[in-house]
Amino acid sequence: MSSIIVSCKDVVKTYKSGEAKVQALRGVTLDIYENELLMLVGPSGCGKTTFVSVLSGLLDFDSGECRVFGKDIATLSDEEMTALRGKNVGFVFQAFNLLPSLSAVENVALPLTIAGEKRAKVLSLAKKMLTEVGLAGKEAVKPAALSGGQQQRVAIARALVHDPKFVICDEPTSSLDHHSGQIVMELLQKIIKEKGASMIVVTHDERIYKYADRIVHMEDGKIVKVVS
Repeated sequence: MSSIIVSCKDVVKTYKSGEAKVQALRGVTLDIYENELLMLVGPSGCGKTTFVSVLSGLLDFDSGECRVFGKDIATLSDEEMTALRGKNVGFVFQAFNLLPSLSAVENVALPLTIAGEKRAKVLSLAKKMLTEVGLAGKEAVKPAALSGGQQQRVAIARALVHDPKFVICDEPTSSLDHHSGQIVMELLQKIIKEKGASMIVVTHDERIYKYADRIVHMEDGKIVKVVS
C-alpha cells in the first residue's frame, strides 16, 4: 500500500461577510497517496479550490485536521508553512502566471532563484526541465511567442523544477484546446509517475478524467463520491 502524503479529516471552512456566513467546506475527509494522480471534480462553488487552498496552507480552516507529509499544518508558523511548500509543493495554474518580460528558461528558474540558489545552477536545472516537457530549443523565447499549450508546459516545468513531491493543479487544461489539453495531461501523468510524486487536479474538464487514478466528486462543500 502506498504511503499517505496528505491526510485531511473533518475539515470545515466558513467564509464570513458581515452578518452572512457561507460554509465552503462541511467536514471534508480525504487521504492522498504517494505516486497518485487524483482529480477533484464538481460544480463551480462546491469547495474544490477552497479545499486545495487549505491543504496547501494558503488558507486557514475552522476545525478538523490536515496533515501534509506528516505535519499538522494548523500548528505551523507562516515561515514553517512557506518552507514546507517551497521544498515539497508545486503549483500549476489555469492562467499560467508567466512573467512576460522573462524568457521561458528564466520563468522556469524563478522558484529556485527566489530560494537563493546560484544562477548557473538554476538555469541548468531549468533548461533540463524544459527539455523534459518537450521545449528544448525554446529556452530564450518569451511567453508571448509561445502557443497556449507551450505556455502551460513552461508553467509545468516551473512547478516541477524544485522536484516537489506534491503538485497542485487548478484547472490546468480549461484554457487549452482538446489536443493541447491531452498533451499536457499525458506529460503531467508521465512526469509524476517517473518522479514518484503525487498530484491533485481541480478540473471541470471531463475529457481528462481518464488520466486519474481516483476521481473525487464534491458537492456543497462535501465529498459525495470517490471513483477509482
